[in-house]
This record gives sequence, C-alpha cells and structure tokens, in this order.
Amino acid sequence: MKVAVAGCCHGALDKMYETLELLQRRHNVRPDLLLCCGDFQAVRNEADLRCMAVPAKYRHMQTFYRYYSGEKKAPVLTVFIGGNHEASNHLQELPYGGWVAPNIYYLGYAGVVRFRGVRIGGISGIFKSHDYRKGHFECPPYNQQTIRSAYHVRNIEVFKLKQLKRPIDIFMSHDWPRSIYHYGNKKQLLKMKSFFRQEVESNTLGSPAASELLQHLKPTYWFSAHLHVKFAAFMQHETNSKEELPKATKFLALDKCLPHRDFLQIIDVEHDPNAGDSLEYDAEWIAILKATNSLVNVTQSTWNMPENNGLHAKWDYSVTEEAIKEVLEELNHDLKIPCNFTLTAACYDPGKPQKNMEPVHTINPQTTEFCAQFGLTDINDRIQQAKEEGSGRGECEEEEEEEMDSTGSAEEPSEYNTDNSGLSSFNPDEIMLDEEGGDEDLSTCSVDPSPDHPPEFSTSFSDIRIMPDSMAVSSDDAMDSNNEELEKSGGSKQVEEKSSSERSLKRFGGDENGNSGVKKIKRRNQAIYAAEDEDKTD
Repeated sequence: MKVAVAGCCHGALDKMYETLELLQRRHNVRPDLLLCCGDFQAVRNEADLRCMAVPAKYRHMQTFYRYYSGEKKAPVLTVFIGGNHEASNHLQELPYGGWVAPNIYYLGYAGVVRFRGVRIGGISGIFKSHDYRKGHFECPPYNQQTIRSAYHVRNIEVFKLKQLKRPIDIFMSHDWPRSIYHYGNKKQLLKMKSFFRQEVESNTLGSPAASELLQHLKPTYWFSAHLHVKFAAFMQHETNSKEELPKATKFLALDKCLPHRDFLQIIDVEHDPNAGDSLEYDAEWIAILKATNSLVNVTQSTWNMPENNGLHAKWDYSVTEEAIKEVLEELNHDLKIPCNFTLTAACYDPGKPQKNMEPVHTINPQTTEFCAQFGLTDINDRIQQAKEEGSGRGECEEEEEEEMDSTGSAEEPSEYNTDNSGLSSFNPDEIMLDEEGGDEDLSTCSVDPSPDHPPEFSTSFSDIRIMPDSMAVSSDDAMDSNNEELEKSGGSKQVEEKSSSERSLKRFGGDENGNSGVKKIKRRNQAIYAAEDEDKTD
C-alpha cells in the first residue's frame, strides 16, 4: 500500500490534503494512509491556542477546526503523534490515543496500531532529561512551566514500548533519534544546516530515548520531523545471536509543511491484502498497557522504571502469547478501533471569536470507554481526583507550580547525562521563544484574520516526492549521488535556503572568538514557527 508521510504540519491541514489531491490528479497516486510526525496542532478554539507553547503572535487558528466541527473530513485516514507545538490540553484528553476528528487519529503519549496488517508505532513529544522521570502530572490551565513540560517524553512511555517483542513496521518520533545522522549523508546535512555541527560532532543532537527505542525495536521505517530539514539514513542493526536475521531501519526526517517545501514523502509498504481497511488495535500493545497499568504515575516526583538491579521484584513486563490471546478473546477477535469521536469543546466560529475563552481540564469519553474496556487507569481522572483531594502530589494548581523552578525539581541523576531534545544550536530556520515572548501572558492569543481564505498552494508541486525503492546509504562520500535522489527538492531551493541561513548567521554573527551571543531571533515574514530548543525557549 502507499503511505504518505508528512513532517511538522503546524495546523495546515488544508495544505496537506490539497497536496495529496494534487498528487492524485497529476500522477494518479492515491495514498491509503497519511502519517504526521508531530506539531500537528489540533486546535479547536481560542482556548486551545493558549495551550500551545509559542508567543501569542504565532498563535494562529489554521484549519484543523474545520475538520473537528465536521465542516470538512480528512480525505485519507490520518495518524499522527504529538510534537512540541500542540494544543496540549486537547491531546491530553487522549493519553492512550483516539480520534481528534473523523478519520484523524492520535497515537497518544505512545501507541501501536495496525492498518492493513502494517504495524505502526509512535511516541509523542520531545526529550528533556529533567522531566523524563516524572509522571504525567500536568493539566490545564497550564502555567509557564507545565505548558512546556506537558509535551516532554516520559520514561514510562519508553519503558512500555521496550516491552514489545513482535516486529514493528513503521515508527514515528518527533525529535530525531540521537546518532542517526552518522548513518546518512552527514556532509550534506551539515552543508544545509551548518549550525548543527557542534551537536553532531559531540553526538548530542537528538533524543537519547528515541535512540534507545530505535536500537530495541529495529523497525523497518522510522520517521521524524522537528528539525525542519529533510534527511535520509540507513541503519544496519547488530544481531544478538547467530540465529537472528539481520535487520535494518530506513530513517527519514521530513521538512515542515510550507509552500514550495518538500514536506511529503510517498512510500510503498508491504501489507496484508486480506486485511480490512479499518484502523485496528494492536493486541500485543493492549496487553502491555494492561501489564504496566500499575506503573501509572500522575505525580511530578522523579522515579525510575523497574530494572534488573536487585531493587525490583519484577522488571520484565513483556507479555506472553497467552496474554495476547486473552486480549483477542476479550475483543472477540474484532480489533477494529471504534469510530467513537465526540466533540468535547466548542468549535471556533470565525464570525464570533471568543478571545477570552479559558482552557479546562476535560475527561474525554473515548478515554473513559477505552479504560473501562481494558481495565486501565484513566490518567486524567486520576489527576482530577488528586486535585479534588487537594493532594500535594499530582496537584495542578498554578500557585503551587509557580513556586517551582523551571526544571520542577533540583538536579537529580538520570540515565541520560545530557538535556538535548534535538536542537540546541542556533538555527536561523527556526523561531525561538524569545526573551520578551517567553514570559508572555498565556491568556493572550491571536486568530488568523481571514481563516476562510487560505493562500493558494496548488501552484507548486515541489512538495511531493515518491520514495525510491532503496534508501540504502553507506558513507559520507558514497552518499552524495544517493542523497541527490533521496533529497531531490530542487537544487535552487537548497541554494536559497543556504543563502538565507548564511545571511541570518551573518546578521546575528558572534564576536571575533566565534561566540554567537544571540539571545533572540525574529523572523516576521515566516508564516510557520518552530522553537529552537524547547528549554531554551522552554
């Protein structure tokens, strides 16, 4: 089957779907599935805008609300993960995944589903070591700390995914797995994004948690976004025994969704021709959720996952074939995910803007139904109970949070000794949450003045590429010709982007010793934003 993969969507759903329709008209190619690697921005109303960690001037309604209201319907099944620019209050309603609109499915904090026999997994958010070992304690209304920590990856999600034994076909993460750049055309990457050099050479660019998952899961494909540059790599995994067959992962990072950007990729994926066309639960993943349910934590206290170190009675939470069979029997062997989308918030009305709408903590019926069906803890219900009980742990009152420092606690040891989420160097293609914007009032938001008249995107078809049969790469020198094919987004565009980057670097250039001294970057003509390093901007 044909799978379309997109990078950072930034709420531009009309743009994505128009591009897919153009693909069908011009090339007679119709994808069966669309995957989005984060920064989806499922913004329903003005309250959702306040829950995005960006300066108010970059909070634009975009077009998701039309799909949420039912005015439009996604023309292709869309599955996405969360990034670091999301309506966190909306996605938080669905910690185990669910429909954010008809035909648009969110994978949750972490999740695995099936479509036509293809196993698709993903993890939402970006990595930050100081929040990694905390529970999911945040809830709206957020403050300056929790509006950012809400989208930080937690160790429990990584731990759950590491219990998987069956092969994964496709995996998605928002930030790149650390070290993946060593398996592709690193020379070309640094030519396009020279400001990555320090992190690449020190091997600190990307997420160590994602790297750990990559080495454990060894999926056939791994897709990421976040850094706003297209990059392909091929990683041959080491085998654990002579009997184990060699495995390799084809990695692809996608650019952001903008006109004249090569932001969509089409790949052919082997599938089960006898499988149905419905999105399905994955039985092993459901069994793992049940097995790890006792580990759910909604406090901000740091804690480690069970491991074989003599401190835990149980550390292996992988599931048996019998446990998987029990899940199948519970579902009567019908794994189809119910189409039970429900409106849980008022939808934006361009004719009646409500700029003072307040975000609220909502229990989503989809999550309630899912937890009841499989005997799982409803994380939001647990948080709500903690609030009502006035418990110090799990408390979401803004007054208490404001007493904490931005890390939430003092520095504590972690299995990861760095705190890079994937972009800590100056990136002129990004917009940082600058000093004057970093402390902006979260109650302010702006709405696109003419949401019903989006720009005309169909004049350019450079946004689409069809994946060649092989993504294999070997070394920096051997990659050049391959990369031209893999990254064919137009030589002139690369030159323009490089020139723009060089101009920006000169404009904000450092002192004679090479120190940048940059405190903030403003790119007023850029329609779509992205944060550089979330805890610099965090």
